[in-house]
Amino acid sequence: MSFEFVSEMPEPDEIKAEFPLPEKYREIKKQRDREIADILTGKDDRFLMIIGPCSADREDAVVDYAVRLAKVAEDVKDRVLVIPRVYTNKPRTTGKGYKGMLHQPDPEKKPDLLAGLIAIRKMHIKVITESGLTPADEMLYPENHSFMDDVLSYVAVGARSVEDQEHRLVASGVDIPVGMKNPMSGDYSVMLNSIVAAQAPQMFIYRNWEIKTKGNPLTHAILRGSVTKHGQNMPNYHYEELKLVSDMYLEKGLENPAIIIDTNHSNSGKQFKEQIRIAGEIMHSRNHSDEVRRMVKGLMVESYIEEGNQKIGEGVYGRSITDPCLGWEDSKNLIYSVAENV
Repeated sequence: MSFEFVSEMPEPDEIKAEFPLPEKYREIKKQRDREIADILTGKDDRFLMIIGPCSADREDAVVDYAVRLAKVAEDVKDRVLVIPRVYTNKPRTTGKGYKGMLHQPDPEKKPDLLAGLIAIRKMHIKVITESGLTPADEMLYPENHSFMDDVLSYVAVGARSVEDQEHRLVASGVDIPVGMKNPMSGDYSVMLNSIVAAQAPQMFIYRNWEIKTKGNPLTHAILRGSVTKHGQNMPNYHYEELKLVSDMYLEKGLENPAIIIDTNHSNSGKQFKEQIRIAGEIMHSRNHSDEVRRMVKGLMVESYIEEGNQKIGEGVYGRSITDPCLGWEDSKNLIYSVAENV
Protein backbone atom coordinates (compact mmCIF):
# COMPACT_ATOMS: atom_id res chain seq x y z
CA MET A 1 0.00 0.00 0.00
CA SER A 2 1.07 3.57 -0.58
CA PHE A 3 -0.30 4.82 2.75
CA GLU A 4 2.08 6.88 4.86
CA PHE A 5 1.44 6.09 8.52
CA VAL A 6 1.98 9.50 10.10
CA SER A 7 1.10 8.89 13.76
CA GLU A 8 -0.88 6.40 15.82
CA MET A 9 -4.02 7.89 17.30
CA PRO A 10 -4.91 7.37 20.98
CA GLU A 11 -7.85 5.16 21.93
CA PRO A 12 -11.22 6.84 22.59
CA ASP A 13 -11.06 5.95 26.31
CA GLU A 14 -7.71 7.75 26.61
CA ILE A 15 -9.08 10.95 25.09
CA LYS A 16 -12.25 10.75 27.20
CA ALA A 17 -10.20 10.28 30.37
CA GLU A 18 -7.97 13.24 29.55
CA PHE A 19 -10.89 15.49 28.57
CA PRO A 20 -13.91 14.24 30.54
CA LEU A 21 -17.43 15.64 30.55
CA PRO A 22 -18.08 16.71 34.18
CA GLU A 23 -20.50 14.45 36.07
CA LYS A 24 -23.14 17.17 36.48
CA TYR A 25 -23.42 17.53 32.73
CA ARG A 26 -23.57 13.78 32.12
CA GLU A 27 -26.89 13.81 33.96
CA ILE A 28 -28.07 16.81 31.92
CA LYS A 29 -27.16 14.95 28.73
CA LYS A 30 -29.06 11.83 29.83
CA GLN A 31 -32.14 13.93 30.49
CA ARG A 32 -31.93 15.72 27.15
CA ASP A 33 -31.34 12.43 25.34
CA ARG A 34 -34.57 11.10 26.88
CA GLU A 35 -36.49 14.23 25.87
CA ILE A 36 -35.26 14.08 22.27
CA ALA A 37 -36.11 10.38 22.08
CA ASP A 38 -39.60 11.06 23.43
CA ILE A 39 -40.22 13.64 20.70
CA LEU A 40 -39.14 11.21 17.99
CA THR A 41 -41.26 8.38 19.39
CA GLY A 42 -44.33 10.59 19.80
CA LYS A 43 -44.45 10.52 23.60
CA ASP A 44 -43.73 14.26 23.65
CA ASP A 45 -45.53 16.53 21.17
CA ARG A 46 -42.86 19.22 21.16
CA PHE A 47 -40.87 20.09 18.03
CA LEU A 48 -37.11 19.80 17.43
CA MET A 49 -34.91 22.55 16.06
CA ILE A 50 -31.35 21.54 15.20
CA ILE A 51 -29.76 24.90 14.49
CA GLY A 52 -26.25 26.30 14.16
CA PRO A 53 -23.34 26.99 11.81
CA CYS A 54 -22.77 25.11 8.58
CA SER A 55 -19.35 24.30 10.02
CA ALA A 56 -18.12 24.97 13.56
CA ASP A 57 -14.85 26.69 12.74
CA ARG A 58 -13.77 28.34 16.03
CA GLU A 59 -14.57 27.56 19.65
CA ASP A 60 -15.15 31.10 20.93
CA ALA A 61 -17.81 32.01 18.36
CA VAL A 62 -19.51 28.61 18.51
CA VAL A 63 -19.79 28.72 22.31
CA ASP A 64 -20.99 32.35 22.16
CA TYR A 65 -23.66 31.27 19.67
CA ALA A 66 -24.72 28.34 21.88
CA VAL A 67 -25.04 30.58 24.95
CA ARG A 68 -27.27 32.97 22.99
CA LEU A 69 -29.25 29.98 21.75
CA ALA A 70 -29.76 28.68 25.29
CA LYS A 71 -31.60 31.86 26.30
CA VAL A 72 -34.05 31.49 23.41
CA ALA A 73 -34.33 27.73 24.05
CA GLU A 74 -35.46 28.48 27.60
CA ASP A 75 -38.20 30.80 26.30
CA VAL A 76 -39.66 28.18 23.95
CA LYS A 77 -38.94 24.99 25.94
CA ASP A 78 -42.65 24.12 26.34
CA ARG A 79 -43.07 23.84 22.56
CA VAL A 80 -39.61 23.43 21.03
CA LEU A 81 -36.50 21.54 22.09
CA VAL A 82 -33.44 23.26 20.65
CA ILE A 83 -30.30 21.30 19.75
CA PRO A 84 -27.19 23.33 18.82
CA ARG A 85 -25.73 22.20 15.54
CA VAL A 86 -21.97 21.88 16.16
CA TYR A 87 -20.69 20.29 12.96
CA THR A 88 -16.98 19.62 13.15
CA ASN A 89 -16.48 17.68 9.90
CA LYS A 90 -17.12 19.17 6.48
CA PRO A 91 -17.80 16.74 3.61
CA ARG A 92 -16.22 17.90 0.36
CA THR A 93 -17.63 16.82 -2.97
CA THR A 94 -14.18 16.79 -4.59
CA GLY A 95 -12.20 15.81 -1.49
CA LYS A 96 -10.41 19.17 -1.58
CA GLY A 97 -10.68 22.27 0.58
CA TYR A 98 -11.39 22.94 4.24
CA LYS A 99 -12.69 19.73 5.83
CA GLY A 100 -13.71 21.17 9.17
CA MET A 101 -12.24 21.66 12.60
CA LEU A 102 -11.38 17.98 13.00
CA HIS A 103 -8.84 18.35 10.19
CA GLN A 104 -7.81 21.94 10.87
CA PRO A 105 -8.42 23.30 14.36
CA ASP A 106 -7.04 26.51 12.90
CA PRO A 107 -8.38 26.85 9.33
CA GLU A 108 -5.41 29.00 8.37
CA LYS A 109 -2.87 26.34 9.37
CA LYS A 110 -2.00 22.87 8.09
CA PRO A 111 -4.14 19.85 9.01
CA ASP A 112 -3.43 18.21 12.37
CA LEU A 113 -5.96 15.49 13.10
CA LEU A 114 -4.91 14.66 16.67
CA ALA A 115 -5.03 18.34 17.63
CA GLY A 116 -8.33 18.58 15.78
CA LEU A 117 -9.80 15.59 17.60
CA ILE A 118 -8.90 17.14 20.95
CA ALA A 119 -10.13 20.58 19.87
CA ILE A 120 -13.57 19.37 18.81
CA ARG A 121 -14.05 17.30 21.96
CA LYS A 122 -13.12 20.31 24.11
CA MET A 123 -15.48 22.50 22.08
CA HIS A 124 -18.41 20.10 22.44
CA ILE A 125 -17.81 19.95 26.19
CA LYS A 126 -17.59 23.74 26.46
CA VAL A 127 -20.84 24.13 24.52
CA ILE A 128 -22.51 21.84 27.08
CA THR A 129 -20.98 23.41 30.18
CA GLU A 130 -21.51 27.02 29.05
CA SER A 131 -25.01 26.67 27.55
CA GLY A 132 -26.54 23.60 29.20
CA LEU A 133 -27.51 22.40 25.71
CA THR A 134 -26.16 19.16 24.25
CA PRO A 135 -25.06 19.27 20.61
CA ALA A 136 -25.55 17.57 17.28
CA ASP A 137 -22.73 16.66 14.91
CA GLU A 138 -22.40 14.88 11.58
CA MET A 139 -21.03 11.35 11.57
CA LEU A 140 -18.79 11.83 8.57
CA TYR A 141 -16.14 9.38 9.84
CA PRO A 142 -17.84 6.47 11.65
CA GLU A 143 -14.65 5.40 13.47
CA ASN A 144 -14.44 8.79 15.16
CA HIS A 145 -17.88 8.55 16.79
CA SER A 146 -16.38 6.67 19.74
CA PHE A 147 -14.40 9.79 20.69
CA MET A 148 -17.57 11.89 20.95
CA ASP A 149 -20.41 9.51 21.82
CA ASP A 150 -20.68 10.76 25.42
CA VAL A 151 -21.04 14.44 24.45
CA LEU A 152 -23.51 14.27 21.54
CA SER A 153 -27.30 14.06 21.68
CA TYR A 154 -27.94 13.82 17.94
CA VAL A 155 -26.04 12.53 14.91
CA ALA A 156 -26.70 13.07 11.20
CA VAL A 157 -25.48 10.94 8.31
CA GLY A 158 -25.04 13.14 5.27
CA ALA A 159 -26.31 12.80 1.72
CA ARG A 160 -22.93 11.59 0.44
CA SER A 161 -22.59 8.97 3.20
CA VAL A 162 -26.09 7.53 3.52
CA GLU A 163 -25.49 4.76 0.97
CA ASP A 164 -22.32 3.64 2.72
CA GLN A 165 -22.51 0.30 4.53
CA GLU A 166 -20.24 1.28 7.42
CA HIS A 167 -22.29 4.37 8.25
CA ARG A 168 -25.47 2.29 8.34
CA LEU A 169 -23.96 -0.43 10.51
CA VAL A 170 -22.34 1.96 12.99
CA ALA A 171 -25.63 3.87 13.24
CA SER A 172 -27.24 0.59 14.35
CA GLY A 173 -25.09 0.65 17.48
CA VAL A 174 -25.45 4.34 18.35
CA ASP A 175 -27.65 4.98 21.40
CA ILE A 176 -28.86 8.45 20.39
CA PRO A 177 -31.04 9.49 17.43
CA VAL A 178 -29.41 9.24 14.01
CA GLY A 179 -30.89 11.16 11.10
CA MET A 180 -30.34 9.67 7.63
CA LYS A 181 -30.42 12.27 4.86
CA ASN A 182 -31.81 11.50 1.46
CA PRO A 183 -28.91 11.03 -1.02
CA MET A 184 -27.87 13.72 -3.49
CA SER A 185 -29.92 11.91 -6.16
CA GLY A 186 -33.05 12.32 -4.02
CA ASP A 187 -33.88 8.59 -4.12
CA TYR A 188 -36.12 8.01 -1.10
CA SER A 189 -35.66 4.24 -1.23
CA VAL A 190 -31.93 4.71 -0.48
CA MET A 191 -32.73 6.81 2.59
CA LEU A 192 -35.42 4.41 3.80
CA ASN A 193 -33.20 1.36 3.23
CA SER A 194 -30.50 3.02 5.32
CA ILE A 195 -33.03 3.36 8.15
CA VAL A 196 -34.00 -0.32 7.76
CA ALA A 197 -30.33 -1.30 8.08
CA ALA A 198 -29.66 0.98 11.05
CA GLN A 199 -32.74 -0.17 12.95
CA ALA A 200 -31.74 -3.84 12.56
CA PRO A 201 -29.22 -5.82 14.67
CA GLN A 202 -25.88 -6.03 12.88
CA MET A 203 -22.46 -7.70 13.05
CA PHE A 204 -19.36 -6.05 11.59
CA ILE A 205 -15.75 -5.03 12.23
CA TYR A 206 -15.28 -1.74 14.07
CA ARG A 207 -12.01 -0.37 15.47
CA ASN A 208 -10.40 -3.83 15.18
CA TRP A 209 -13.24 -5.60 17.00
CA GLU A 210 -15.98 -7.92 15.86
CA ILE A 211 -19.08 -5.97 16.91
CA LYS A 212 -22.70 -6.93 17.52
CA THR A 213 -25.44 -4.30 17.79
CA LYS A 214 -29.10 -4.42 18.76
CA GLY A 215 -30.23 -1.86 16.18
CA ASN A 216 -31.15 1.78 16.72
CA PRO A 217 -34.93 2.36 16.81
CA LEU A 218 -34.38 6.14 16.82
CA THR A 219 -32.93 6.20 13.31
CA HIS A 220 -35.09 8.42 11.09
CA ALA A 221 -35.19 10.48 7.88
CA ILE A 222 -33.85 13.92 7.02
CA LEU A 223 -35.07 15.59 3.82
CA ARG A 224 -32.49 17.98 2.35
CA GLY A 225 -33.53 18.30 -1.29
CA SER A 226 -31.64 16.78 -4.19
CA VAL A 227 -29.62 17.63 -7.29
CA THR A 228 -30.55 16.51 -10.81
CA LYS A 229 -28.06 15.19 -13.35
CA HIS A 230 -28.06 18.70 -14.81
CA GLY A 231 -27.04 20.23 -11.48
CA GLN A 232 -30.47 21.69 -10.69
CA ASN A 233 -31.57 21.84 -7.05
CA MET A 234 -34.86 20.07 -6.38
CA PRO A 235 -36.59 20.79 -3.05
CA ASN A 236 -38.48 18.10 -1.15
CA TYR A 237 -40.14 20.05 1.67
CA HIS A 238 -43.43 20.80 -0.13
CA TYR A 239 -46.65 19.27 1.17
CA GLU A 240 -46.97 16.73 -1.65
CA GLU A 241 -43.44 15.45 -1.06
CA LEU A 242 -44.03 15.13 2.67
CA LYS A 243 -47.16 13.07 2.00
CA LEU A 244 -45.27 10.85 -0.46
CA VAL A 245 -42.37 10.23 1.92
CA SER A 246 -44.80 9.61 4.77
CA ASP A 247 -46.66 6.98 2.75
CA MET A 248 -43.42 5.26 1.66
CA TYR A 249 -42.11 5.38 5.22
CA LEU A 250 -45.22 3.78 6.69
CA GLU A 251 -45.20 1.03 4.04
CA LYS A 252 -41.78 -0.05 5.34
CA GLY A 253 -43.21 -0.70 8.81
CA LEU A 254 -40.25 1.02 10.47
CA GLU A 255 -40.12 1.90 14.15
CA ASN A 256 -40.79 5.46 15.27
CA PRO A 257 -41.37 7.03 11.83
CA ALA A 258 -40.10 10.60 11.88
CA ILE A 259 -38.85 13.21 9.45
CA ILE A 260 -36.56 16.18 10.09
CA ILE A 261 -36.45 18.76 7.29
CA ASP A 262 -33.20 20.50 6.41
CA THR A 263 -34.25 24.00 5.36
CA ASN A 264 -30.97 24.77 3.58
CA HIS A 265 -28.82 22.86 1.07
CA SER A 266 -30.82 21.80 -1.99
CA ASN A 267 -34.12 22.74 -0.34
CA SER A 268 -33.11 26.41 -0.40
CA GLY A 269 -30.64 26.20 -3.25
CA LYS A 270 -28.20 27.52 -0.60
CA GLN A 271 -30.13 30.80 -0.59
CA PHE A 272 -29.86 31.05 3.17
CA LYS A 273 -32.58 33.65 3.69
CA GLU A 274 -35.06 31.25 2.09
CA GLN A 275 -34.82 29.10 5.23
CA ILE A 276 -37.25 31.48 6.95
CA ARG A 277 -39.92 31.09 4.25
CA ILE A 278 -39.34 27.34 3.97
CA ALA A 279 -39.75 26.86 7.72
CA GLY A 280 -43.02 28.79 7.56
CA GLU A 281 -44.35 26.57 4.77
CA ILE A 282 -43.41 23.42 6.67
CA MET A 283 -45.21 24.60 9.78
CA HIS A 284 -48.27 25.39 7.64
CA SER A 285 -48.15 21.87 6.15
CA ARG A 286 -48.04 20.36 9.65
CA ASN A 287 -51.05 22.38 10.71
CA HIS A 288 -52.91 21.40 7.51
CA SER A 289 -52.52 17.63 7.87
CA ASP A 290 -52.52 15.44 10.99
CA GLU A 291 -50.48 12.83 9.11
CA VAL A 292 -47.77 15.34 8.22
CA ARG A 293 -47.91 16.73 11.73
CA ARG A 294 -47.28 13.29 13.24
CA MET A 295 -44.43 12.58 10.83
CA VAL A 296 -42.52 15.88 10.68
CA LYS A 297 -40.78 16.21 14.04
CA GLY A 298 -38.34 19.04 13.46
CA LEU A 299 -36.23 21.36 11.36
CA MET A 300 -32.52 21.63 10.66
CA VAL A 301 -31.37 25.23 10.11
CA GLU A 302 -27.98 26.74 9.24
CA SER A 303 -27.41 29.80 11.40
CA TYR A 304 -24.54 31.72 12.98
CA ILE A 305 -23.91 35.08 14.64
CA GLU A 306 -23.31 37.07 11.45
CA GLU A 307 -25.27 36.28 8.30
CA GLY A 308 -23.79 35.08 5.02
CA ASN A 309 -20.31 33.65 4.68
CA GLN A 310 -16.71 34.72 4.15
CA LYS A 311 -13.44 33.40 2.83
CA ILE A 312 -10.94 31.82 5.20
CA GLY A 313 -8.70 34.54 6.55
CA GLU A 314 -11.20 37.41 6.38
CA GLY A 315 -11.64 37.07 10.12
CA VAL A 316 -15.21 38.27 10.70
CA TYR A 317 -16.21 36.88 14.10
CA GLY A 318 -19.16 34.49 13.96
CA ARG A 319 -19.55 34.39 10.17
CA SER A 320 -19.45 31.06 8.32
CA ILE A 321 -16.34 30.13 6.34
CA THR A 322 -18.30 27.48 4.43
CA ASP A 323 -21.95 27.77 3.31
CA PRO A 324 -23.85 31.01 4.08
CA CYS A 325 -26.01 31.03 7.22
CA LEU A 326 -28.80 33.08 8.75
CA GLY A 327 -27.63 35.78 11.16
CA TRP A 328 -28.50 35.81 14.84
CA GLU A 329 -31.50 38.17 14.80
CA ASP A 330 -33.20 36.26 11.98
CA SER A 331 -32.42 32.97 13.71
CA LYS A 332 -33.84 34.09 17.04
CA ASN A 333 -37.01 35.37 15.39
CA LEU A 334 -37.34 32.15 13.40
CA ILE A 335 -37.23 30.01 16.56
CA TYR A 336 -39.93 32.15 18.18
CA SER A 337 -42.06 31.96 15.02
CA VAL A 338 -41.76 28.18 14.83
CA ALA A 339 -42.70 27.88 18.51
CA GLU A 340 -45.85 29.93 17.92
CA ASN A 341 -46.90 27.56 15.13
CA VAL A 342 -46.11 24.15 16.65
